[in-house]
Amino acid sequence: MELKLMELKDLPQVLDIEKLSYTNPWSKASFMYEITENPLATYLVAREGDKVIGYGGIWIVLDEAHITTLAVHPAYRRNGVGKSLLNALLDVAKNRKVRNIILEVRASNFPAQNLYQKFGFKPIGIRKKYYSRPEEDAIVMSLELKEDY
Repeated sequence: MELKLMELKDLPQVLDIEKLSYTNPWSKASFMYEITENPLATYLVAREGDKVIGYGGIWIVLDEAHITTLAVHPAYRRNGVGKSLLNALLDVAKNRKVRNIILEVRASNFPAQNLYQKFGFKPIGIRKKYYSRPEEDAIVMSLELKEDY
């Protein structure tokens, strides 16, 4: 598996994974904006050969970061792809001297919550009715990064 910066050529496969992973998927235009125009954003893809098998994104504003998305193709889940992507996003944050990272995750998405907790993320709040299709609360999770980098 190889991790690289997301490129426009990756979008068809990214959008396929997005539709398989989320009930309210991001649009092609949203991803295009993130990777071509948003100076705060870094998006990565995980590849096996020519196949995109996962992706993740992070926004960095000064010393804070927000993980915007993380998804793995269903055929490749539970094989360390999500862990590798999350680790790479944390490396991006550490290299930019980020002190705190937040993310939202569906209250019912226990596999994702477990992954984030393994990396030290802790639940800090709830955003009521944050998600639609179906309507559901989001658990807000936060990770404070150590200064020893």
